[in-house]
Amino acid sequence: MELSKFRLKNKCRLEKIKEIKQLFIKTFSDSEGESEGKLIGNLVFDLMTKTDSQDLHAFIAISNKKIIGSIIFSRLRFERSQINAFLLSPVAVHPAYQGKGIGQKLINFGHTDLKKNGVELVFTYGDINFYSKVGYKVIPEKVVKAPLELSYPEGWLAQSLVSDNIEPISGNSYCVEAINKPEYW
Repeated sequence: MELSKFRLKNKCRLEKIKEIKQLFIKTFSDSEGESEGKLIGNLVFDLMTKTDSQDLHAFIAISNKKIIGSIIFSRLRFERSQINAFLLSPVAVHPAYQGKGIGQKLINFGHTDLKKNGVELVFTYGDINFYSKVGYKVIPEKVVKAPLELSYPEGWLAQSLVSDNIEPISGNSYCVEAINKPEYW
């Protein structure tokens, strides 16, 4: 298995984006149902085709020349802070390859790349049991407010890439347009 950063400007870009979209559709359809698979597949396509490349980092896991896993980080901004932060969402590993640590390896690989690029904080909204394995901790919204209202506030998670703790950030946060929809929160 090979881990790599997905280059948003390569010549096979659209073909690879479609392959990544299909990975997310398959993964989420199998675990959450067909409508969720389509919803997340469309999110992935929008993130990768409508978000400025400086506001997006995507990573893939490849086995036998097929993409078997992918994670996407998009910029998160704050009204009262210039901290360099990104939001991890979504994450997918093909069902046939799950339970082998591929998602964790991809996330750690992504964190290393983001840190090299000056990113200080990463956030996600999801399964505490999964994300805690790669260092994420529940963060109350009184410490850092999520961009939109959360269906499950206990799923708002964060990790500092530069220190052991996360200082409060006052004011609102803003995600990229593609994920700025209530159905994702």
